[in-house]
Amino acid sequence: MSHIHIHLPKLERRPELDALRGLFLVWMTLTHLPTRFSDFVNQPLGFVSSAEGFVFISALLVGRLYIRELMQNPANVRARLWKRSLNIYGYHLLMLALVFTVVAGFAVHTHKVALTNLLTFYLAHPVVAIVGSLLLLYCPPLLDILPMYVTFLFLTPAILSAAVRFGWKWILAASGVVWLLAQFGLRDVVHNWIVHITHLPIPLQETGAFNLFAWQALWTVGLWLGARTATEKAVFGKIPGWLAATSAAVCLAFIGIRFGWLGPHLTQQALGLKLDKWQIGPLRVINLVTFTIVVYWLRKHLVPLIAIEPFLTLGKASLKVFCAHLFFVFAGLALLYGDFNADGLDQLHGIPAIALLTITFGSLIIVATKEVRKKRAAQQKRRMNASPAAGTSSTDGMPGTHMELSSTDAGCGGPATQELAKSEL
Repeated sequence: MSHIHIHLPKLERRPELDALRGLFLVWMTLTHLPTRFSDFVNQPLGFVSSAEGFVFISALLVGRLYIRELMQNPANVRARLWKRSLNIYGYHLLMLALVFTVVAGFAVHTHKVALTNLLTFYLAHPVVAIVGSLLLLYCPPLLDILPMYVTFLFLTPAILSAAVRFGWKWILAASGVVWLLAQFGLRDVVHNWIVHITHLPIPLQETGAFNLFAWQALWTVGLWLGARTATEKAVFGKIPGWLAATSAAVCLAFIGIRFGWLGPHLTQQALGLKLDKWQIGPLRVINLVTFTIVVYWLRKHLVPLIAIEPFLTLGKASLKVFCAHLFFVFAGLALLYGDFNADGLDQLHGIPAIALLTITFGSLIIVATKEVRKKRAAQQKRRMNASPAAGTSSTDGMPGTHMELSSTDAGCGGPATQELAKSEL
């Protein structure tokens, strides 16, 4: 099927995508750490959070990375994505093991409310919780992102294959219908059915904050855009000035709603589920789309600000960095001493908060740097050992290895593999 290569544009390296993911990891870490800094970074630009950005960029990279190979070797793409999914599942099990033993034990013996509140169901029903967590049904707070990735990555080969066969318009339409059904209780129906089948009495609120039937739309759109950037020369035309200006005005209006500047009827509380993060309500969709348009319109000015260290390195080792950040979040929760802010949230402040932030980000940079060096050395070794005939498959290597290399390191293989070595998630 060599004719496919002739019509495909050269896949350019985009290190700024790694940097974006690194930026979202920093944003997410600042939001999750129990310090007063979290108040300033919790949706400061309207109803847009690091979670949406992280999921969207990750899906875009997966679509960009695999769509060309899927046209030539669907079975190999399926195996590689399922291997990635299994790898992330393994990390999720490690995090669960840490939380169900060390964190739970510490919470019980020290009576730390901030920790016990996260594990209420596990402490009350340990057997059901453990079985449910292995099946990705029980997802304690902070441990619900990786199960979502495992699920989406597992389903991605089917989505990409269907897109190649039937066209993206049908895939996007189907995804939109599922998102719409999610706004009207699809998750509840499926949850009740799963509980009936498995006989695991796990309450809906213990299955994770994310409504997967809504968030799949964000993932699917990311896959579509990633696939387009990998297979078409001109993906988007120039954004008209009127569209950019209108989008900016809408974004400013949502910032006004976020901070309650527009009166009692236009507040986050008044609009409720329409702005809901966990099921990506319709107004939130509008905010996300307009925000993306503004960012894309300003990309030439934003890229130099974003494509810098430490964002580049953090983005290249995103899985390890994500898991490490959770460790420090739990450590921060263990340090809480009952000082509640106006919202009733327990937070660190002063020297303990500064110390936690310094140690956390210093450690995350060390983890990312070691991981990137390790993967770069492994890639160089494979290049030296690979025969010319095997060069195009050298990015497959060890399980999980190809997931953690940046586009800036992906120099081996043919055009379709120039951009393949992306980060894990």
